[in-house]
Amino acid sequence: MTIKYETNCNKIALNKSAVLEDFFILSKGLAGEILQKFINYQTKFAIYGDYSKYTSKPLKDFIYESNNGKDIFFVENEDEAIEMLSK
Repeated sequence: MTIKYETNCNKIALNKSAVLEDFFILSKGLAGEILQKFINYQTKFAIYGDYSKYTSKPLKDFIYESNNGKDIFFVENEDEAIEMLSK
């Protein structure tokens, strides 16, 4: 959230390779904890990369629901992340 206050930026796109794999294991609670911070600080967030290796139905449902919202997005590439954040 330092980024938001130092740069007045409220939209962030991050390459999936910069995210710990534990983030994608929903039972660990890391994703929910981190993404709730983005919601609380009114910051849109997109993670872009390849999600095809994940087989977890809860994770796939989580990604689907997030992508149908207006604040958190899981997309394939940077251009798509920018597009989603611009909406």
